Amino acid sequence: MKVAGFTFIKDAIKYDYPIVEAINSILPLCDTMIVAVGKSEDDTLNLIKSIPTDKIQIIETVWDESLRAGGRVLAIETNKAFAEITEGYDWAFYIQGDEVIHEKYLENIMAGMIIYQNQKSVEGLLFRYLHFYGSYDFVGESSSWYRNEVRIVRPSKDIFSFKDAQGFRKLPNQKLKVARVDAYVYHYGWVKDPRAMQRKQENFHKYWHDDSWVDRNVVKASEFSYEQHLNYVVPFTGTHPDIMNARIKNRNWKFDIDITINKKRIKDKFKSIMRAYFNVEIGYKNYKLINK
Repeated sequence: MKVAGFTFIKDAIKYDYPIVEAINSILPLCDTMIVAVGKSEDDTLNLIKSIPTDKIQIIETVWDESLRAGGRVLAIETNKAFAEITEGYDWAFYIQGDEVIHEKYLENIMAGMIIYQNQKSVEGLLFRYLHFYGSYDFVGESSSWYRNEVRIVRPSKDIFSFKDAQGFRKLPNQKLKVARVDAYVYHYGWVKDPRAMQRKQENFHKYWHDDSWVDRNVVKASEFSYEQHLNYVVPFTGTHPDIMNARIKNRNWKFDIDITINKKRIKDKFKSIMRAYFNVEIGYKNYKLINK
């Protein structure tokens, strides 16, 4: 079985992306790793080149800054990397620049790829998610966070990155038939130095909205206020991937919240009950799950 990893990245240093950790977290499962590196305002290209492995294949890209709707440019960059995967690979493992796989799940993921390798009706593999917010000590639990997404797909020309690169679909516009693997993606996109997070907010909204919307809705500030955007988080009691330890140790900001004002909404309680007692996930699903 052959596995190709793929990802895209731009301005990783400026916006404090754990892209090196992301790549290294799936590298043990990959025979090759395609990284689409967008023209950056920092030294992202050399950062990727510094990763000590001969598995990485870098393609240099230029983002289309004229695309200002729906985060479409992110899907386009994903597809650029995906298109570089040559024939002969059984699976394509996608990881975004703020996602990391815990080493404790690598065996489960490998087992899933082996089990479904020859079951061609399975077009992708589905992961659960942990969304860290403001700190490495809290995870988001409200229904606004997506709980599952596809991160391993068949390297088929019919499959493409969907909308803002959250998931995948098949031509012409069909949801993938997927099987679940017993593994989580650790999403660190909302855990940054507040200064880096503010820079990201002021920049990345332009890939979804025009300048007037950004001016009206994105507060200009020196630091991002995590408290003002708080939406039900709970303490994280597990362990982080070993590869994240240095980054966590070197964090240089504090995140203090008052748990007493951190309330769970009624609709979140209802969805939690349906999930816990009836194994029913309520909400948007960009896939067709064929196993539980």
